[in-house]
Amino acid sequence: TIRLSFFDIRGLSGAKFFGFNNYLLLWGDPNFQRSAVTTIAWTLVSTTVSVGIGWFVAVLCAYAPRETLVAQFMIFSAFGVSEAVTGFIWLGIYRPDAGGLLNSVLAAIGLPNLAHPWLGDGNTALWALIVAYAWGQVGLPLIVIFASAQAIPRSLLEAAHVDGASAGAIMRNIIAPLSLPGVRVAAFINLLGSLRAFDTIYILTNGGPVRSTETIGFFMYRETFTQYKLGYGAASTVVLLIAVLVVSIPAIIQRTSEAR
Repeated sequence: TIRLSFFDIRGLSGAKFFGFNNYLLLWGDPNFQRSAVTTIAWTLVSTTVSVGIGWFVAVLCAYAPRETLVAQFMIFSAFGVSEAVTGFIWLGIYRPDAGGLLNSVLAAIGLPNLAHPWLGDGNTALWALIVAYAWGQVGLPLIVIFASAQAIPRSLLEAAHVDGASAGAIMRNIIAPLSLPGVRVAAFINLLGSLRAFDTIYILTNGGPVRSTETIGFFMYRETFTQYKLGYGAASTVVLLIAVLVVSIPAIIQRTSEAR
């Protein structure tokens, strides 16, 4: 892929050496600039939402593991659903007509004015996608952070009970801070996953409307497999690779130093 990024390859025509021109074209391409901004927003918000919800639920489950067993199973089961299936589930929820679950619920509770073509409006499509994607990604942070919280000595929680600490105080001041190692691992995994997300975007919006939900990964797909610009698409892939390395290498170094 790195080698292809230095060539101009269009369809079945022969490859022509292009140097760094593909990268220069990317730098000045407004569609790529927009996809880069979309990727940053998509990655940060979806990771924050999924890890935040997973952390909150994991703390509850760590405090009362038996009472929340059903909730753990239900939330983690969503993680076992593929992104493609997740996309089709939320496609039914976001349908703009009367068959859409979200708009139907809004009409049933007396708020028909809030019904909206959620995926057809450039102002709401990205946020609707983030909700759908984050829903399927909460399970992993839940399990990872819950496992981290299980390492907290029960004697510490029992001592807090004896001292008269409330349930909220125990979860906020003991379980939450001591489960931070699991939070960091879950955030790292979900961050990398969101950078390579494709299926949900492809099924729900196909990068639209007007390329408003197009991430760098989807930009690469469009330029390579629909516009047949193989070298140009390869250059965008290299940019995405660099972004993944920038995120992953410091995290790996930190984890390695902690292990030592």
